[in-house]
Amino acid sequence: MDLSKVAVSINKAINTQEVAVKEKHARTCILGTHHEKGGHTFWAAINRLPLSSNAVLCWKFCHVFHKLLRDGHPNVIKDSMRNKADLTDMSRMWGHLSEGYGKLCSIYLKLLITKMEFHIKNPRFPGNLQMSNRQLDEAGENDVNNFFQLTVEMFDYLECELNLFLGVFSSLDMSRSVSVTAAGQCRLAPLIQVILDSSHLYDYTVKLLFKLHSCLPADTLQGHRDRFQEQFKKLKGLFYRSSNLQYFKRLIQIPQLPENPPNFLRASALSEHISPVVVIPAESSSPESEHVVETDDLVDTDVPVLPVPLETKFDDLFGTSAAIDPFNFNGQNGLRKDDKDRLIEQLTREIQALKDELESFRLESGRLCQALRGRVNELEAELAEQSHLRLQAAGESEFLKAELDDLRRVREDTEKEQRSLTEIEKKAQANEQRYSKLKEKYSELVQSHADLLRKNAEVTRQMTVARAAQDEVDAVRREMQEKVKAAQEVAGRQSSEVLGTQLLALQSEKAELVQCVSKVEAELAVRGEELQRVQSSLATERESGVKTAEALQNQLNEKESREQALESQLVSARWSSLQGAVEEAEKIIQDSLAQIDDPAHISCTSSADYLASRCQAALDCMGRLHSATEAFLADDTGVSALVRVVTQCGHLVGDTIVQGSATSHMVPVEQADALSDSVKACGTEALALLGQMKQQSSMYAADSGKLRAALEAILATAEKLRPRGLELQQGELGDLVEQEMASTSAAVESAAARIEEMLNNSRAVDTGVKMEVNERILAACTELMQAIKQLVLSSKNLQKDIVEGGRGAASTKEFYAKNSRWTEGLISASKAVGWGATVMVDAADLVVQGKGKFEELMVCSHEIAASTAQLVAASKVKADKDSANLQSLQKASRGVTQATAAVVASTKSGKSQIEEKDTMDFSSMTLTQIKRQEMDAQVLVLELETRLQKERERLGELRKKHYELAGVAEGWGDQVEG
Repeated sequence: MDLSKVAVSINKAINTQEVAVKEKHARTCILGTHHEKGGHTFWAAINRLPLSSNAVLCWKFCHVFHKLLRDGHPNVIKDSMRNKADLTDMSRMWGHLSEGYGKLCSIYLKLLITKMEFHIKNPRFPGNLQMSNRQLDEAGENDVNNFFQLTVEMFDYLECELNLFLGVFSSLDMSRSVSVTAAGQCRLAPLIQVILDSSHLYDYTVKLLFKLHSCLPADTLQGHRDRFQEQFKKLKGLFYRSSNLQYFKRLIQIPQLPENPPNFLRASALSEHISPVVVIPAESSSPESEHVVETDDLVDTDVPVLPVPLETKFDDLFGTSAAIDPFNFNGQNGLRKDDKDRLIEQLTREIQALKDELESFRLESGRLCQALRGRVNELEAELAEQSHLRLQAAGESEFLKAELDDLRRVREDTEKEQRSLTEIEKKAQANEQRYSKLKEKYSELVQSHADLLRKNAEVTRQMTVARAAQDEVDAVRREMQEKVKAAQEVAGRQSSEVLGTQLLALQSEKAELVQCVSKVEAELAVRGEELQRVQSSLATERESGVKTAEALQNQLNEKESREQALESQLVSARWSSLQGAVEEAEKIIQDSLAQIDDPAHISCTSSADYLASRCQAALDCMGRLHSATEAFLADDTGVSALVRVVTQCGHLVGDTIVQGSATSHMVPVEQADALSDSVKACGTEALALLGQMKQQSSMYAADSGKLRAALEAILATAEKLRPRGLELQQGELGDLVEQEMASTSAAVESAAARIEEMLNNSRAVDTGVKMEVNERILAACTELMQAIKQLVLSSKNLQKDIVEGGRGAASTKEFYAKNSRWTEGLISASKAVGWGATVMVDAADLVVQGKGKFEELMVCSHEIAASTAQLVAASKVKADKDSANLQSLQKASRGVTQATAAVVASTKSGKSQIEEKDTMDFSSMTLTQIKRQEMDAQVLVLELETRLQKERERLGELRKKHYELAGVAEGWGDQVEG
């Protein structure tokens, strides 16, 4: 067999047309694997197909690959294992889609990977799984452990088959005859292979379970029995549904499983088991023979239509027998000349007609060749463009690498400056400690000096007392001398005896006084010596104190001068680091402005969604820049935060400029010019702001308002350019509105019932403050659910008025289709209300259980308020201002707002009741401890700021992804609304 024909058949079998794979092409692929004894040609052709970009193409590849794994050469499984990683990645990629062929492709690829792994691990099983009972026993090698593991693997294998079965049926509208449409047959055709695999897997699983129950206890196999029961129910229902489809009735005879599953606990039940047999009729029509009105039924584009050969038409006209040959004149007896002329003329006309037909086919082939050449030229141009884009991407990658190196260098410089600032602060702290010690020493000297002064005053007082005593002694001596003199005068007048007695008395008194005077003089001499010693010591201490005070004053002056030098050095370092960051930000913005003027930038494109996310990030950073600037002007020690914010703002604004210019290349000319002007104005304002921040004198007057206004203008333009989605079909919009409103009502009713159940459970379990808090919160949530229920009812009534008043002679569905944007708003708002009610109930449940956060419940309440406001706005946009239902809707909206406020107030009150408040008492802390606490608090603040920034960025990405997925889920596509 020619392998080129196999490659052609592969390309014909696997194409983008949503029709079933033709059996003849699949059969050629299978024969090709047996001819080359492997699947190299198949995978060589598959690797050239864009399976990751077209879901229908991938689905038909899975179908053909499944056939090859079953009926192809055994080496196909081994050759395919080297592509297992690519198939896994493709399955993961298609799994991101929630509907259509993408989801089915993900399930099918998982099944094929499981099938390959099973046959590689169990090589005794052929690809079509057809085995005898003896071969099945040999596969387990008579080991109960092997049979146990083999049963688990078969369960996993059959689970993947059932998942594909259910996925295909759930994707089809079974209320219509989908099996007679091309799209339905395309999805149903692979299920023939699934039915063949599933019947064998079910049979082998039953036999293995009976074998295991004969060797192991029944309790050990309880899990196996439960899993078999679940798969039995699914497989029985799927076989029954498949047998009723018209598509399968002529292609395959599907067996029916017994009413009840086998009883494995009774060994004799094995004899009652009947293996399901799938019968494929020998003369069954292939899937492509079904009556489907397609273009292939009219013209086969795969096989070119060739003109009928001349001799064939000649034979059809005159036959091939020589006996009736008109040119055999030997046997043409009695043929007239006129008949011969007419025959010649007829043949001439036939020849001319055939020549004309041949010429027309030649012209058609030339036209096709010209078209193919044009297609080749287009592909070559596209290849050249891709090469150019690759080179451009490489250049941008180099630029980003260089920018990353610059950022790393700036970060290293900043870290060095931060380390130098830390060292300076450490030196300042050491000087402060040294100053404290000197101050304590000076205080001690002052105290000693005061003590000496007090001692000097005491000695002076004692000397004063001693002098007073000396004066008293002198007075007594003078008095005695006067008495002696008086006694001598009286002595001539008294008798000698009396005089002698008085003289003796006076002499003894004199001796006593002399002795007393001697004592006083000795004491005075001692006090004088002590006074001289104290005075000399005082003079010495005074002189030493003066010298020490002078030394301390000198040291204090030196410390103050060093502190001033260090402070000026620190201020200079802070300012230089800030200037470096500002200059780096200026370079980034200047480079961005230069890029948008570069002719090579014309080929760069971007989306409005990405531009909006970058612009929003820049606006958030502007808020942080304003706060950091005010903090720096109030206290210049916080320069590190300002440096980080300035650098980040430079990058974000520069990125916004580049992405804005790239987005302008994808929009109409007028909007592109407006966007380009806004981008350039943003760059100009950014450079002006950074120029003000470079100078310390003008930094106080720096105003970021103009730059913020420019960014907001870019953001507004990006919001206008966001894709709005495609229109839904007319017949689906009206039904979808009613379904979503009904779903919202059901969600609100379910939420109210759950809240009532939680309230009853809380009353039965909780006590005290917790029960009081839970009752208050759940009561507020109940009131909110009632208010939302009333709001939904009012919205329905108002919508009826709007439809009845505006549709005229048209039907309701036509009115919804005509006003599709308004209808889509109603659908989106209704979904948001129902989802918000469900999420809030989940949050309330966690809070009541003590596992949730009060803040989450408050956020859910605000989300519900926003969703209901959206529903009100969408409902009343077409309503009559004097409508009674509009007044009712507005009243219900106010009720929702009040109920939301009540939920938030109850949640805050409950949080304040339950959570303990930490008192900030720093009275018992020392200076060092307070300093340490302050440093820890600063570190925590920086960590929380970094985490807040990351969470904001994550929130922005989540919102962006939400908008994208919301459009995909609604089936609106990516078309931009005009």
